Amino acid sequence: MATRFAALCVFAFVSGGALAQGNDCGAIQGHLTQRKSIADSLQAGGKKKLDPKVACAGFNKLVANGAGIIKWLDANKEWCQVPDTFVEGIKADHVKAQEIRGRACNVAAKMEQMEKQAKSGAGGGLLGGGGLTGPTTLPQGAL
Repeated sequence: MATRFAALCVFAFVSGGALAQGNDCGAIQGHLTQRKSIADSLQAGGKKKLDPKVACAGFNKLVANGAGIIKWLDANKEWCQVPDTFVEGIKADHVKAQEIRGRACNVAAKMEQMEKQAKSGAGGGLLGGGGLTGPTTLPQGAL
């Protein structure tokens, strides 16, 4: 992910002369370390598909982290002399993470809704039962 490259750029930048100005320009390091950790956990599955519920929770964390980084950048960009290209990259990553989060959370919500329907028997299965897992009732009366 481009986040790793951006994090390395900021680590190199913040450890330079910007710290000598007295402002806490190194405070962004914690956010970037956390961002890298979240991204690594999302990519840990490798080729295996990531569960939508896990992906939704992970991207919620990533989006919250990105919002914190953007807030810090808005407040400290000039003082800490953060390059515009870095800010643009973080903002683009943030938008992409929001889009992916939206898709993952939509899929997770649909899966949860389908699971609830399957458990409640609202699926309307064959012969009026609850589908494959629900009971099937036989008509009452003279047979």
